[in-house]
Amino acid sequence: MAAVNTAYFHLPGLFEFYELYRVFLPLFREHREYFYDWCEIGSIYGAPADCLWGGGRAGFGEASPRDVLALMQEYGISARLTFSNSLLREEHLSDRKCNALCRLFAEGGGVQNGVIVHSDLLLEYLAQRWPGLYFVSSTTKVLTDFRELKSELDRADFRYVVPDFRLNRQFDALSALTQAQKDKIEFLCNECCWFGCTDRKRCYETVSRMNLGEDCPEHRCAAPDADGGYRFSKAMKNPGFIGVRDIEDIYLPMGFSQFKIEGRSLGSALVLEFLLHYMARPEYQLNVREEIYLDNTLDLF
Repeated sequence: MAAVNTAYFHLPGLFEFYELYRVFLPLFREHREYFYDWCEIGSIYGAPADCLWGGGRAGFGEASPRDVLALMQEYGISARLTFSNSLLREEHLSDRKCNALCRLFAEGGGVQNGVIVHSDLLLEYLAQRWPGLYFVSSTTKVLTDFRELKSELDRADFRYVVPDFRLNRQFDALSALTQAQKDKIEFLCNECCWFGCTDRKRCYETVSRMNLGEDCPEHRCAAPDADGGYRFSKAMKNPGFIGVRDIEDIYLPMGFSQFKIEGRSLGSALVLEFLLHYMARPEYQLNVREEIYLDNTLDLF
């Protein structure tokens, strides 16, 4: 078992939280002492609002793609377009907006950018047109069978594969993977979805239909406590949750290095809490908050 020394975090909100990252990234570079020395930013992912190829979560991002790309290039961070719609058909491949985004990010120069995909139809299309992009197999495939996960890991198409969060703690099977397979697994750390959910794939398909502009009923989550919405405190109690201590004490020693943080559909204040939990040393978390949004005249109510 080959231990690794660095955890690479893949952060949410490339377009959705552009303003947050405009402040956070300089802080991460200039005050590296605030953050764990074993962590780095592997990528920031997301999609603008109203992207036909979008999936996973309906897009909320309003930031200019050129501004977003310029920010990522300035800090040497890989940008990933979340194009994980699972229901694409041939006629959708000609979408001008999505093609223009791929062209921009493929020709951006500097660090290599990627696309998170579900559809093999889209994967083949993008690989032919923009071979400079790399590809990530989306968690929207809901890979809960370990044999299916291994098959996905062995596909040369993908640089990374995001399994369903319910495989996060199958340590016997995970430890038996080759190092090449371990290098490709990107664990979804902070999922709040009910561990016993059987509707996860249908939920993602509803989002795909919405992004395609289809008239469809909204998915109604049947989880026992769905009405409470996302709470980080609830996610921490999820059997599939991976916290900062788990990464440092279990996953890095096992040879895993890639970790995805969800949160594109949440607020930037909560995303900041994710960044603090996973990346900031506890003794400096207040410093990070002060630099980002606190001042001595701030009133909460």
